[in-house]
Amino acid sequence: MPRIRVALADDHRLVLEAVRATLEEDGDFEVVVTAESARQLLSGLSCASPDVVVLDVEMPGTDGFACLRELRERHPRVKVVMLSCHDEPRFAQRALRLGASAYVRKLVDPRDLASVLRQAVEETVASQPAALQEDEQPDQAAALLTASELAVLRALARGLVNKQIAADLSIAPQTVKFHLTNVYRKLGVANRTEAIRFAFQHELVEPELVSV
Repeated sequence: MPRIRVALADDHRLVLEAVRATLEEDGDFEVVVTAESARQLLSGLSCASPDVVVLDVEMPGTDGFACLRELRERHPRVKVVMLSCHDEPRFAQRALRLGASAYVRKLVDPRDLASVLRQAVEETVASQPAALQEDEQPDQAAALLTASELAVLRALARGLVNKQIAADLSIAPQTVKFHLTNVYRKLGVANRTEAIRFAFQHELVEPELVSV
């Protein structure tokens, strides 16, 4: 199976190198472009054909959102994952509205980023903003869960730990961790206990399956 070709754009060299090293260590990825500005990225893409671009929101000159618009026009088939230090819902909403496949905070474990990139390329990553708006109700947040996230939540409610969930759903433990991070953020909860309680209160799982 061919490796996933990745372009990285971030104005912090340390972030670039850390992400590059993690992806290359994974073995399923080939970093074909690294750039510290939107201009460098767009120039590099003229002679490379990445499957996915990891794009920082804040960069010198043209910011990530403007670059995202241009990427969608010039390279509509290339997936884009936005990377940011901002957790405000408006940033995620804007990125997804402009055509990003996913919005990921820089606090994410670099190993979990690999799962996001795979899902972006496979088009299985969530397409909705991963955050609850102040004027939304919890039931609306539950509707944002993907089928995979809901499956992980239900397995969690059965009392399974991450390794057991991974085995039960035939996915990697890192993917379980990634899904749980999204579930917590979307439902506005802080941990597994609160997630299970939310699932019970909003009838996302059968009552007899809940284990808090």
